[in-house]
Amino acid sequence: MILNKGGKLSTAYFLSYLELVASFRQCGTEEVYDIVFDRLFDRDKAKLGSASFQAFETAYEQFSKKPESL
Repeated sequence: MILNKGGKLSTAYFLSYLELVASFRQCGTEEVYDIVFDRLFDRDKAKLGSASFQAFETAYEQFSKKPESL
């Protein structure tokens, strides 16, 4: 997936992506974080900009508080 660094990705975008990965891979919250952080950010917080990284962190926080439905 190609993402443009110029725009801020939303919390809703990251929350949906986290849910998709968790559903597809059937893995725990920590593993989902690692997968998404690796795939979208290449393990570099600055890759997509600080606003997008903050949205990712917020989405992960919301995602990790949800009851597991797997």
